[in-house]
Amino acid sequence: MNRWYPEVFNEFSIVTLFDLLLKYIENGDIQLNQSIHTMATGYHDPCNYGRKSLKTFGQAYFEEGRAVTKACCNDVRELNPNRNGAYCCGAGGGAWANPYSDERVYHGRIKARQIVESGAELIIAPCQNCRDQIMKSLVHEYDLGVDVKYILELVADSLILGEKALVPHS
Repeated sequence: MNRWYPEVFNEFSIVTLFDLLLKYIENGDIQLNQSIHTMATGYHDPCNYGRKSLKTFGQAYFEEGRAVTKACCNDVRELNPNRNGAYCCGAGGGAWANPYSDERVYHGRIKARQIVESGAELIIAPCQNCRDQIMKSLVHEYDLGVDVKYILELVADSLILGEKALVPHS
């Protein structure tokens, strides 16, 4: 980002979703209930937040999404291989938006196998394309029997709401 418009950093701070969620969690701005998601949970590494981000911006986001997921779930499992060696779910490169669903589902077969091998009952996908591909295609095509949530859904479902959170700001 700083290669294209460095002047933006004089006025604005650029943060990722991961950075913002971790800041809220670490500062106690949000509190999360781990007892809501008791099932085995698998974390999917999206290509865009991993390898592509590393190549484009010099920063890969492998651990941040895991930390957020672990703040919401006790039993977090890896899909192997993972991080920089993770396989694409099949929706990458704009494939989710194109009409080649048979090819997209075929390329997602390795991700489907990883999900089964992990023993996870819930899959967390930080990328909306990955979430849609896994939830709307792979789960049905490969009869995975898992729930799939976008990372923000996981956090929202895990929030502990108290009186302070319910009082409108004046």
